[in-house]
Amino acid sequence: MKICMIGAGNLATQLSLTLSDKGHQVLQVFSKTEERAADLATALKCSFTTDPNTLITNADLYIIAIKDQAIESFIESRVWGSSLVVHTAGSIPMDLLAENCKNYGVFYPFQTFSIDKKINFQNVPICLEASSDENLKILTDLASTISDNIQFYNSEQRQQIHLASAFVCNFVNHLFAIGKDLVEEKGIGFEILKPLILETATKGVLKDPKSVQTGPAARKDYLVMEKHLAMLDQHPDLQNLYKQLSERIIKSSIK
Repeated sequence: MKICMIGAGNLATQLSLTLSDKGHQVLQVFSKTEERAADLATALKCSFTTDPNTLITNADLYIIAIKDQAIESFIESRVWGSSLVVHTAGSIPMDLLAENCKNYGVFYPFQTFSIDKKINFQNVPICLEASSDENLKILTDLASTISDNIQFYNSEQRQQIHLASAFVCNFVNHLFAIGKDLVEEKGIGFEILKPLILETATKGVLKDPKSVQTGPAARKDYLVMEKHLAMLDQHPDLQNLYKQLSERIIKSSIK
């Protein structure tokens, strides 16, 4: 397909490069940041623009991969005609595109992305939704060229997936950062925690996470929990977080 990529951030970069690797042609990159647009366009050997009014008009598909809060104003910034336009946001309803686009949908790769880390899309779930069966087939055919894991969800379901991702990805990663800070306070390297992190993630994926819950809260070992809380006297915010998470684990283990 001939594609116009709107965005040059983490997702836009990895998706553009993957689509190009699979034989699709990214004709143009748009970004408000000229340097990012130029860098991605150079990698793709295509043109770029920082002006929505100068977007090409001959693309088969326009993929909007920009910040969620910027999607609506961008859509309203130009006339789309009969072009197929999709956004890549988990938290934004598909119908946001309905007023300004005749053909529209959602192309949501469900993964965490970084500009400088290449992603193998083969097992990445691509969550699709479209305004018509014809448009859904177009998106399905495109998604199938980069991934073996195609999923079909409506906007409400996709928003629930996005909510869940905040817990299993964003919050968990922040807990990694807290753990790193705590060991480094005593001159201990983060490396000590990495095998535990990997084993915990592996068990959580291979089994029901509730069935493999461990730790003092799961054992209702209140003496250890009190000791941990005392050790956090200099971190009242972490004391509160520790209490809340422990109480949640205890409640979830009550049968």
